[in-house]
Amino acid sequence: EEPVKIKMLNYHSERLAIAFGLIFVPSGLPIRVGKNLRVCVDCHTATKHISSVTGREIVVRDAVRFHRFKDGTCSCGDFW
Repeated sequence: EEPVKIKMLNYHSERLAIAFGLIFVPSGLPIRVGKNLRVCVDCHTATKHISSVTGREIVVRDAVRFHRFKDGTCSCGDFW
């Protein structure tokens, strides 16, 4: 049961959208993702790391608020 849950985290829509953005959005432009559900803790943490490693700004709009990830931090202050 637990390994299946861990594997399913790889297919969350925002992670796939961010990967697509990293490939196709030119450097220097922010990656913008819209989502109709709340961002899960794992995806929030992963997006912080991705923004830190890639040096890209990533903006995710979820059901509650905008999250602006830049240099490994989020505008929500990890409170959402």
